[in-house]
Amino acid sequence: MHFVLSAAFNAPEHLTELAVAAEQCGFAAMAFPDHVVHPEKLDTPYPYTPDGSRRWPAFTPWVDPWVAIGACAAVTTRLRFTNNVFVLAMRNPLLAAKAISTAAVLSRGRVVLTVGVGWSNIEYTLAGQDFRTRGRRTDEMIEILRKLWTGEMVEHQGRDYAFPRLEMNPTPPAPIPIWVGGISDAALRRAARYDGWLSDLQTSADIIACIARLRRYRAELGREHLPFDVMASASDAVNLDGYRRLADAGVTHVLTLPWVFTHGDTKDLEKKKDGMRRFADAVIARGETR
Repeated sequence: MHFVLSAAFNAPEHLTELAVAAEQCGFAAMAFPDHVVHPEKLDTPYPYTPDGSRRWPAFTPWVDPWVAIGACAAVTTRLRFTNNVFVLAMRNPLLAAKAISTAAVLSRGRVVLTVGVGWSNIEYTLAGQDFRTRGRRTDEMIEILRKLWTGEMVEHQGRDYAFPRLEMNPTPPAPIPIWVGGISDAALRRAARYDGWLSDLQTSADIIACIARLRRYRAELGREHLPFDVMASASDAVNLDGYRRLADAGVTHVLTLPWVFTHGDTKDLEKKKDGMRRFADAVIARGETR
């Protein structure tokens, strides 16, 4: 099992130092969340809390994930980077392909793309994108990304996007794995078609139940024999036994904010790094969970 540091809710000026510390502590990757703006009032409820309110307050910093990944890649050599999650359908597909492939090139292939369809209608509207068609457009956009990342002359004629023969370079040094986040049936079925799945903050039992559904869907697609990663954030897994239970069920990556176990929701950079070292000593360095 691999451990992934969440970049969520961190001060932007801390990110590169946290990336260096993560690499030194043995974390496999760092994951960046994605919001463009924080509307004062929502027109669609946040789907992951009982009352529809957001888990973060206004004025929380949300960095552009691909700019941040480029900066963190420049100060590391082994650490990989992904998203939790990147709202692909809120973007133009060509601009998204360019940003992601550039990050892959500059990081020497240390990028995994984790996409989600998002939940905020108002953010889609402000970005000039249609909220209602975000699911089908995500599917078509992934097809477009993979075409553009070949670096060859390609064209596309789809339901929502079309372009004549063109090429986009530079190309990623290796195929970029695509994971899908979300816990709806549509999200799980979409994830089954690609290379991995990202949970929400769920109980271990709920994560394991989702993995069982993913296995059924992959079997239906004839993909059960192909490699498949699961990045999970379990609300009740806080020690080796909990992580081993998840690993036995098929979780390959645990997404965590490791300092919360020793210092709570601290904003102090040195306490964060101390919490990462303590987590590395207690968990990452101990056997098969690394």
